[in-house]
Amino acid sequence: MKLSLDANGRRWRPTVRVRRSWLTESEVLFELRRRWQRTVLLAGVTGLATGVGVAFFDYVTDDLLLHEVLDLRLALQMAAPGVGLLLATVALRYLARRASPSTSDEYVNYFHDKHRRLPLWPVPGRMVASVLTLGSGGALGFEGPSIYLGASIGSTIQSRFRDWFTREDAKVLMVAGAAAGVAAIFKAPVTGAVFALEVPYRHDVAARAVLPALVGAATSYVTFVAFQGTTPLLAVWGEPPFSTVDLAGAALLGLLCGAGARGFAAAMRWAKEAARRTRVRRRLPAAAAGLVGLAGGSYALYESALTLGPGYDTIRWAADPTHGLGLVALLFVMRAAATTLTLVGGGAGGVFVPLAVQGALLGRFVGGALEQTHTPLFPLVGMAAFLGAGYRTPIAAVVFVAESTGRAGFVIPGLIAAVMAELVMGNDSVTPYQQVRRAGHLERRLRLPVTAALTREVLTVSPRTTLSELVSEHFVAANARSVPVTSDGRYLGMVRVEEVEQVPRDERDVKTVADVLVSLPPAELSWNLRRTVAVMEEAGTRRLAVVDHGRLVGVVTLAEILRLDEILDEVE
Repeated sequence: MKLSLDANGRRWRPTVRVRRSWLTESEVLFELRRRWQRTVLLAGVTGLATGVGVAFFDYVTDDLLLHEVLDLRLALQMAAPGVGLLLATVALRYLARRASPSTSDEYVNYFHDKHRRLPLWPVPGRMVASVLTLGSGGALGFEGPSIYLGASIGSTIQSRFRDWFTREDAKVLMVAGAAAGVAAIFKAPVTGAVFALEVPYRHDVAARAVLPALVGAATSYVTFVAFQGTTPLLAVWGEPPFSTVDLAGAALLGLLCGAGARGFAAAMRWAKEAARRTRVRRRLPAAAAGLVGLAGGSYALYESALTLGPGYDTIRWAADPTHGLGLVALLFVMRAAATTLTLVGGGAGGVFVPLAVQGALLGRFVGGALEQTHTPLFPLVGMAAFLGAGYRTPIAAVVFVAESTGRAGFVIPGLIAAVMAELVMGNDSVTPYQQVRRAGHLERRLRLPVTAALTREVLTVSPRTTLSELVSEHFVAANARSVPVTSDGRYLGMVRVEEVEQVPRDERDVKTVADVLVSLPPAELSWNLRRTVAVMEEAGTRRLAVVDHGRLVGVVTLAEILRLDEILDEVE
């Protein structure tokens, strides 16, 4: 209601603006039905676009590049992965504007941040880097770029039609796109949908996106197979047995796969950290030399390039019962080393298939040790267990084995092994962005990046400033209790009121900030708020400097992190 003058301007008259603030039950149901019809339609569009994009990516990477590389002379094959890593580094630096080589990790990372959508500007550079890495024989999987491409398409479409979605549905098309990417590249629609729903959490699923994920995966699968055909990804022989010995062996294999997946996850974290912290001119030659050595060793031992490419040939090799256990165990180590070196070199790709490869080799080893080599049971069960534990997606891993081989009978032993591996895996994972389960508002706040509470415009002080100047210009004039100390933009520490108060007044004109400097640890620009708060508590401070490669970029305070109005805004 608002008051206004009437036509003659001599008296006030109440006028009312009527706004309908309620809907009948039938209108609510109609609105929900219309919203889901729109969501399903856009999920189908996302799946269609993703299927076409993944088909083109697969054609260029596999048919035009990788097959040609594997037909080259041995010396050129050995050198190809190193050249691919070099070109991928150039693509990431200039086409993606120094973006990281992350692909599927970007989907998990942005899924948990409702305030941001996947940016489009790094997509061309990352996809080119993925083509160069995988097409030259890098030991990573095609699914990582496929997930990233689909998630980016879904995120972009949802941003264009954002008025059709609520806050709770802010990521449904991104999930549909990720499901479409997996469904297309593996020709496995159920795997795509289940994986996209499972992977954001370790002990939960993205339940609100089930229908869009199924629609996106189915549409993408149909689109992809229209170009590539419906032949299963992994053709196997034999029928799945269900004897007590086989099921007990599956449980044992699950325990071993859980332990192996934990080691593999640790190696992947180390490789990504080494790629981030080590200069290109050091890590790239070392990674290339290592890949050359592994390729040469593979030819010497196996007469084939089993350390090159995503590893489908390795899975087929593992299913052959004639190979000795020593060669199987050695190839397990060599494939893990090849994947690690590809990541260290800055390669772009996924680790879904590398996990499955490690599981197939471990399963073949256990099956050989138990003299159970008459069927491909143990390699396939190992794939399900190792993959399910590594990504914390046991259902998707088991369904993947059934869909990619065309043999649903392997599901029961695969489930047994996947459950045992999940128990051994603990709280570990190959992706650092997974969350345990859906969190409350405050916990989601703490998982935001430190930039969400960063204050960039801050006063700093030189270590040569006298304490008298510090008190008058900062503590009094600016009402600050702590000030970052910098020299040529580099962070040195903090100077606080508590330490200055202990200096007698008659000495403050002589003593400088350097005399009372406190070496408080800074927060890194890449941290999230939870880690920042933990460092604050350990250091006993409520204000922390934030640095990027040693240079001060701002400060973050506990009050800013825990502002009540931000939490209430999340609730709304």
